[in-house]
Amino acid sequence: MITRSPNLLQSIASTRDWQAQLSDAIRDPRALLARLGLDESWLPGAEAGHALFETRVPEAYLARMRHGDPHDPLLRQVLPLASETDAVSGFIDDPLEEAAHTPRRGLIHKYHGRALLIGSPACAINCRYCFRRHFPYAENSPSRAQWQETLDYLRADTSIHEAILSGGDPLACGDKRLAWLVEQLDGIPNLVRLRIHTRLPVVIPDRVDGALLGWLSATRLQTVMVLHINHANEIDASVVDACARLRAAGATLLNQSVLLRGVNDSIDTLAELSERLFAAGVLPYYLHVLDPVAGAAHFDVPDDEAIRLVDALRQRLAGFLLPRLVREVPGERSKTPLISMQGPHS
Repeated sequence: MITRSPNLLQSIASTRDWQAQLSDAIRDPRALLARLGLDESWLPGAEAGHALFETRVPEAYLARMRHGDPHDPLLRQVLPLASETDAVSGFIDDPLEEAAHTPRRGLIHKYHGRALLIGSPACAINCRYCFRRHFPYAENSPSRAQWQETLDYLRADTSIHEAILSGGDPLACGDKRLAWLVEQLDGIPNLVRLRIHTRLPVVIPDRVDGALLGWLSATRLQTVMVLHINHANEIDASVVDACARLRAAGATLLNQSVLLRGVNDSIDTLAELSERLFAAGVLPYYLHVLDPVAGAAHFDVPDDEAIRLVDALRQRLAGFLLPRLVREVPGERSKTPLISMQGPHS
């Protein structure tokens, strides 16, 4: 019988600080299977995938999975599989060609008006479809002195109005360092916005603590936090509370999802996700088709199917609940919309 993991797991996690939870994340596929009561027949494939890209699952996220269900949509996002070892044509290590747009260590500058900073090479959770699963983080983890070179770059290019903190996950970095970095960004006159791409408030909601809220609310920059939630089951009460704290600190909350085979590739699932996001104070923003990164081909949903799903979703949801279906195409100056054949909807 399929049951929810005991709520005790969640309550234990929530009594511990976020850094301890980050440190104690499950990193062994055998332990992940055992904790969820799954058959060891899954182990050889899990170990094969793990050898290419480490397993990492925090306890607070594990607690939202269905015990005994190998097809749980949250588990599917983090469980390594043998299919990750398959070589599939078109699926490569750097699908977005980011190496060609890295003018400084830890800085990616592809789009006009905004630049992305690798705030931390670490993640709280290793999503198996991550387009940066092969990214050379060791070469893009700036020291304090190297950050100054990046800050000088942002200061010199007055066309840049928005700094984007990404990673890895920038909130995996300590608050002292983040406060320093945001203070430096705050002092660059041409910057007006700070955008933070993070999964940590979702997978370890206790990360949204007083220290984070302190530097977040202190900046003059208009702050946008883009969360990454793919399924409504990821949104529990602790995530809703974390979102409320972020909004109270002045952050605008958006969500971007990835369309994933076996996770959210149905109209009902996508509709429920949008409704749950908005109820939590988060606006659906982007629905990305899968970036063709090596090891993730088993998650792929063809473009024509993706467009049909969003067309059907348009008939069910108000326009403000409908995320934009997009692909990131290397060399393009912005995200590329996948165009629907349907007319406008409100």
